[in-house]
Amino acid sequence: MKTLRTLLISALALLAAACGTTNTVPITGRKTRLLVDDAQILSLSTQQYQDYMKSAKLSTNQTGTAMVKRVGQRLATAVESFLKNNGYEGELQNFQWEFNLVSSNEVNAFCMPGGKIVVYEGLLPVTQDEASLAIVLGHEIAHAVAKHSAEQLSKKTRQQYATQIGGSVLSSVAQTKGLGDAVSLIEMAAQVGFNFANLKYSRDNETEADRLGLIFAAMAGYDPQLAIPFWQRMAQQSGGSSKSEIFSDHPSDEKRIAELQKRMPEALQYYTPPTQTTTTTSAKKKATTTKKK
Repeated sequence: MKTLRTLLISALALLAAACGTTNTVPITGRKTRLLVDDAQILSLSTQQYQDYMKSAKLSTNQTGTAMVKRVGQRLATAVESFLKNNGYEGELQNFQWEFNLVSSNEVNAFCMPGGKIVVYEGLLPVTQDEASLAIVLGHEIAHAVAKHSAEQLSKKTRQQYATQIGGSVLSSVAQTKGLGDAVSLIEMAAQVGFNFANLKYSRDNETEADRLGLIFAAMAGYDPQLAIPFWQRMAQQSGGSSKSEIFSDHPSDEKRIAELQKRMPEALQYYTPPTQTTTTTSAKKKATTTKKK
């Protein structure tokens, strides 16, 4: 048994060395070891996104659709500008942004790798305004920028290899010095039912996405402080924050809001409030006109 365990550890080490890459998350600086490269994850994402959109029904709400596209593109522009100016320009090739509003009462949204973002109509009554929608889209975009999907797929891949300690895995490692054909990772994703549209991230991933999303919204000119009342509305929507955190991969509502409040000073450093020059000038002109009369 000890020998088998040693062989497994060696196999996994070779697996990581063969195709693993180190990813550094922008802003947080957290480093992760990924077993899938950008081309692999984008190929799988594109395939799943196309399959999803074939069955999804696009919203007929023209106002809502326009808002989702407008807010999404504003965020994408800000994020791309940040990446370009902070040494991550190589990441820009991984994003082909697309923003869609679909007909569903579900209060949810998701972003697939590559910048494919879907918002459900049921979310709009809770966001209520563009700034709050930006908080949600910023959070979803953060998952893509931080490569949380690749991180979760790498984790599942390790787990899958760990359970398959028979000759097929070890011989594969021996033959290919680690992994074998890279396509096997994509095949494994299908085997374990890995789907980007309903992917559950770790609590750490969710907390990191909250932090980055807050900053991305601020970069795009949206007041990050509106994240607090939005998540309070979400807590009411889900029946309050008393639900045990043990049963969810997401932070509890109370902890999420507390963490956002903690991160607010950082986010505000990226936020430039809109100027009131036009309004002030108009008011002065009106006052002058009134005075002359």
